[in-house]
Amino acid sequence: MRFQDLIAYKKGFQLSMKIFNLSKSFPREEQYSLTDQIRRSSRSVCTNLAESYRKRNYPKSYASKLTDSDAENSETQVWLEFALECKYLDKTTFDELTSESEEVGKLLNYMILNPNKFGVKTEN
Repeated sequence: MRFQDLIAYKKGFQLSMKIFNLSKSFPREEQYSLTDQIRRSSRSVCTNLAESYRKRNYPKSYASKLTDSDAENSETQVWLEFALECKYLDKTTFDELTSESEEVGKLLNYMILNPNKFGVKTEN
């Protein structure tokens, strides 16, 4: 299986692309702060997940990169809150994106708690 086939990766990638497209409408003065940061954190969810999948032979590294991915997902939620408060997103869009992010977080948590289901060799 390729990391691109993981449900968490697919959903994280879709969310990142939604955020990218929505952030195009953010004000120019936010280009190097909120816009850049929300794009980076949402993309990092997928990049860290990909790295973790490649480190399946090293259980601690696998878990570490997945927790990094989960942390980036949480950071994305904070940036979404800022975008809502700055009125760059409406409440409906915010709720939808946050819900998708929470789903990605649950999938990442499942991967962390069930490493053997993803080819990680655990000691038993």
